[in-house]
Amino acid sequence: MGADQHIQWHEAAASALEWWSDAGVDTLVEDELRDWFAAPAPAPRPLAVTSAPAADLPPDTLDAFVAWRMGAAAPEAGWNATRVPVSPQKNPSLMILTDLPEADDSVENGWMTGPVGVLLDRMLAAIGEVRESVVIAGIAHARTSTGRIPAEAQATLDDLARRLVTLVAPQRLLLFGAEPCRAMLGVDGQRGGLRTLNHDGIACPTIATFHPRFLLERPLAKAETWRHLQLLIREPTA
Repeated sequence: MGADQHIQWHEAAASALEWWSDAGVDTLVEDELRDWFAAPAPAPRPLAVTSAPAADLPPDTLDAFVAWRMGAAAPEAGWNATRVPVSPQKNPSLMILTDLPEADDSVENGWMTGPVGVLLDRMLAAIGEVRESVVIAGIAHARTSTGRIPAEAQATLDDLARRLVTLVAPQRLLLFGAEPCRAMLGVDGQRGGLRTLNHDGIACPTIATFHPRFLLERPLAKAETWRHLQLLIREPTA
């Protein structure tokens, strides 16, 4: 006795599917379990815009840019270190780009002072230049306690250095050390290779050489640096 045990499963399944279809269920459910009683997830929020406010963007004129680099919006503003300003000068015969200020540099003394500055003045005299006619700047405008540019600020500072060079528009560009070489010439830039820097409308002969602080430690490298300087000054300018 009892209920009929001979169930026609195909007919039962078809009947169930027809019932669900009539109920409005016409798509498959997910493979993963879902808590149907949970509160709905909040709608995704748009990604935050990471660009700086318009008021904090660097200006497009040399004087204004140099002033901005000493202001509160510049990357070095939070370093708790003295910033060394750049003397704005348009189209100088030579611009020198270093990595960051020397330990003796200051607002009053300017860039590349102390023993490094003494050697620099001799190098400039050897190629017929004087410090007053040359623009000297750094990738960073302040010196960290480690004497190195922080990795997290490197890309931003590189962009600002390229912008400064564009605004200065020097007739020749001399890069001291690996950091300026990489920032201006890219990862394939090499010491001693004379290049023409083409960037945002400027085209000027550019060469990277040893930093004077390295030459003080390795005097034998001065001969190679002298060859680099000769290459730079022999290249005709526009």
